[in-house]
Amino acid sequence: MIVFPNAKVNIGLHVTSRRPDGLHNIETIFVPIPLCDAIEATPAKSFSFRQSGISLDCAPENNIVIKALRQIFPYSLPEIAINLLKSIPFGAGLGGGSSDAAFMLKMINEFHELGLSPDFLEEKAARIGADCPFFIRNRPAYASGIGDKLEPLALNLAGYYITIVKPPFGISTAEAYSGIRPAPSACNLRDVAQIPISEWRNILRNDFEPSIVARYPQIALIKQKLYDNGSLYASMSGSGSAVYGIFVNEINLQEIFPDCQVFSLEMK
Repeated sequence: MIVFPNAKVNIGLHVTSRRPDGLHNIETIFVPIPLCDAIEATPAKSFSFRQSGISLDCAPENNIVIKALRQIFPYSLPEIAINLLKSIPFGAGLGGGSSDAAFMLKMINEFHELGLSPDFLEEKAARIGADCPFFIRNRPAYASGIGDKLEPLALNLAGYYITIVKPPFGISTAEAYSGIRPAPSACNLRDVAQIPISEWRNILRNDFEPSIVARYPQIALIKQKLYDNGSLYASMSGSGSAVYGIFVNEINLQEIFPDCQVFSLEMK
């Protein structure tokens, strides 16, 4: 069995308050995008895990896919061989690791015919990471709480193109939050689906951008170049470092960003 965990982008991101547990409440819109990793599971005599593609800075036993399996099999892992091919950049705000974990939960549910409900899988996913539950149902959603409270959102970007630009550095979640000053939302993100994309630029904000741009000016330069080349809307995704632009037509910008990873994706 093989699955293709996809990335996401954030449309608007407000950090509204700090919680007593030290975490932060946020409001954002998660949208799945067709930039994917791949996970293959096959029957085996004993459990094994192999990762290829983008090199990760953790030991295999600490990979988030293994953490997901431990949510279902806390004592001994099933006799399967897992191969993970990483293509989604990490430290980018694209949710690649969270997606891998959520898709692993869904795949193991189907692979072993466990009959676990989406609600149950979301509960397990929430124990792994704040945005993991989103990838269980994997559809546009308004997210609140720490990103784990999800409401379906009728936002359809089919027919548009999204260009992702990942600069040659990543940003950790801890670093991103170190520059945050929580504040109430300036707009109701649930209304975004009713607003033309060309107007988002004047309405939406990502609260992480100001402090991140102060440390990494290249983020602002990437965003401006996306606008200069016709993007309807551009923003840093999540806590960065990836920046995306939404376009009416497909556009190849690799030459403009020679030192970055650039992905041009058609939304379906």
